[in-house]
Amino acid sequence: MIAVIVLVLLALLALGAYLAVSHDYSDEPPASVAGCANPHIASDGVTRVSAHRSGGGIAPENTLMAFKNCVEDEGFDVDLFEFDLHITSDGELVLLHDETLDRTSDAVEHFGHADVRPSEHTYAELHELNMGEGFTTDSGETPYKGLRGDEIPDDLRIMRAQDVFSYLGSQGDFDYIIEIKDSGELGYAACDKLYSLLQEFSLLDDAVIGTFNAEVTEYMETNYPDMLRSASVSEVAGFFVDMLLGRDRPEGYYRFEALQIPLTYYDFIYLGSTRLINRAHEYDIAVQYWTINDAETVELLSSRGADAIMTDYPDMAYDVIHGE
Repeated sequence: MIAVIVLVLLALLALGAYLAVSHDYSDEPPASVAGCANPHIASDGVTRVSAHRSGGGIAPENTLMAFKNCVEDEGFDVDLFEFDLHITSDGELVLLHDETLDRTSDAVEHFGHADVRPSEHTYAELHELNMGEGFTTDSGETPYKGLRGDEIPDDLRIMRAQDVFSYLGSQGDFDYIIEIKDSGELGYAACDKLYSLLQEFSLLDDAVIGTFNAEVTEYMETNYPDMLRSASVSEVAGFFVDMLLGRDRPEGYYRFEALQIPLTYYDFIYLGSTRLINRAHEYDIAVQYWTINDAETVELLSSRGADAIMTDYPDMAYDVIHGE
């Protein structure tokens, strides 16, 4: 798997060199999306705001406190919520970006060792943790550090996917960008559980699922063809090559609903051109960028027709996009 990713990245680097020499990345006006059927394309032309890790720059990431902050703050609105999932030893899907709980919680202290992984513990065991332990404000304060036991508020305890869907479902109509972090058998089990939850909450059309694990992408494709997904690393590379060469593809060739991509790979391969966005829209593919935390880039991508911007600061992105 690592070798494949390395080869893909090397190919992208080579193509990036071609772009840099040929200026093939030059911009063009955003094309109309009037004929697009994909609901994750911003049909009104207004880039949508996605709270990355539920707005982890302004509240402890992936916690109910962060979700509440995004929903209940009257100063800004969020269109989509982005979060990552791991499966526990008893089959629950919990929100966590990292491979371990060490950075964001008091897991090392609580369990007495480092490298604490969700798959090695039950949901009940993980629910004892303070998920605000590692949060630091932009001014350097750590307001939730040291809370233990009953001092930990419920909205700072680890969340399950169904907790998110239940809370947000009671607050409005939101879309989702969800990444399955586990690989192999754990990834398959996470995929099974997530599909069941999306069915239960009638969200199959409202969520785009991603993973960096090729075998999990293949598992989704084989077992859950109605689960909307983002392009894999190799699929992004293929799409990029097709764009450069102006290669036409038949309807249905691209089997993903969204490109979930950074602005650049290794600060060299540029993916933020209007040309790329227009090409995606031509094939009814949404373009969603991560993780954009500066106002200048939010404004740039919005002007070029990006469908969504994932950011740790959704309040900032909202102000830029809506001219507040």
